[in-house]
Amino acid sequence: MRVAGDGVRAGPGVRPGSGARGSAAAGLRRSLPAADADELTWLRFRQDDVISLAQASRHLSRKAIRHRVETGRWRQAHRAVFVTHSGPVDVEQFRWIAVLAAGPSALLGGLSAAQAGGLRGFRTRPVDLLLPASARRDAPPQGVRVHRTTLLPAQDVLAAGQPPRTTLARSIVDAAQWAASDDEARAIVAAAFQQRLVVGGEIHEVLDRLPRMRRRALVTATATDAAGGSHSLSELEFLDLIRRADLPLPTRQQIRYDPAGRRRYLDAYFARWRVHVEIDGGQHLDPAHAWADMRRQNSLWIEGDRVLRFPAWALRARPDEVVGQLRAALRMAGWPG
Repeated sequence: MRVAGDGVRAGPGVRPGSGARGSAAAGLRRSLPAADADELTWLRFRQDDVISLAQASRHLSRKAIRHRVETGRWRQAHRAVFVTHSGPVDVEQFRWIAVLAAGPSALLGGLSAAQAGGLRGFRTRPVDLLLPASARRDAPPQGVRVHRTTLLPAQDVLAAGQPPRTTLARSIVDAAQWAASDDEARAIVAAAFQQRLVVGGEIHEVLDRLPRMRRRALVTATATDAAGGSHSLSELEFLDLIRRADLPLPTRQQIRYDPAGRRRYLDAYFARWRVHVEIDGGQHLDPAHAWADMRRQNSLWIEGDRVLRFPAWALRARPDEVVGQLRAALRMAGWPG
């Protein structure tokens, strides 16, 4: 039932804000409620100050709810969802608004669920929701994207997720198939491995349960490479390049120790021929990073390795030159190809 229909006017659409929240709301969110706090206070705490009309009605009369909205203490974020403070709405709260607005069977899915689970490095998008194909739903809030599925086994749902969401492995797979491009899909899968959010065969287990998913072959190959140590999009592109050129496959993220005894990871290492390849991304424009890389390269030269370095852009813009130099280095080192 719409509270606004009882004489309370629903405010404008609530969107996630970029600024800090009001001090009172932020303080409530940071501080654990007192031990003797009532159930409504604890509910607000667990749900980032967002509650549904049904939840509020278990603790307050309809008149009390209207009073909170009319006096500006609460805002109506959707037909039957409230933000229980008057400050800006942050990303975490908007996820709760999306889930509660879509009903009890709704889950955060895809990139939204992965970000709620800790994935970093991707721009916040419209909130992705995953609903069973048979579930009813009203029009979602602006900035929410709804996906339907007939395949949502219990093992793909996070048992204690807040807000309710899919597991990290299922979230990464869905994020990849819903991504705007193949490159973005690959980057999401690689980042999940790099940030140690998924390991081993977790992605493949989800793929086995989704035989008709979009980009299945791409996600399978990317997860296989990422599990083997290629954790950036440029490293994955390098692997594609050497496969197409029929060159031997390297070991990825090979552990080596520098003269000071510090552990280092090599992007690609052809151990039999002692050829080491580094793919330089944007971080190499920073002088401190560049000098650290030079020191590592110098120590490898001293030990007798051949070291090749390629900027990430060259893998796409000058692939023939990259392959030519790598093939020449391998042949000089004894590769018979």
